[in-house]
Amino acid sequence: MPIVSRFLGIIITMYWSDHSPPHFHAKYGEYEIIVTIDGGVVEGKFPKRALKHVLEWLDLHQEELLENWRCCQRREPLKEIAPLE
Repeated sequence: MPIVSRFLGIIITMYWSDHSPPHFHAKYGEYEIIVTIDGGVVEGKFPKRALKHVLEWLDLHQEELLENWRCCQRREPLKEIAPLE
């Protein structure tokens, strides 16, 4: 499970074998969502406050996430992305 960031109890991961569209996974306790990088479309359930933090983080790091997605497609190591502060 390649972790690209951790903040406020939220773990952000990306997987080499994932399908399009470009997306990442966010986990918070027993909750898990999939978030598209380009539009922030969410699949799954997440507490509202934690979801707000994930979408804010996405807005700040969209280009870095897209670069990591490209690395996933090439099966290259992912770069760590700064947490939400």
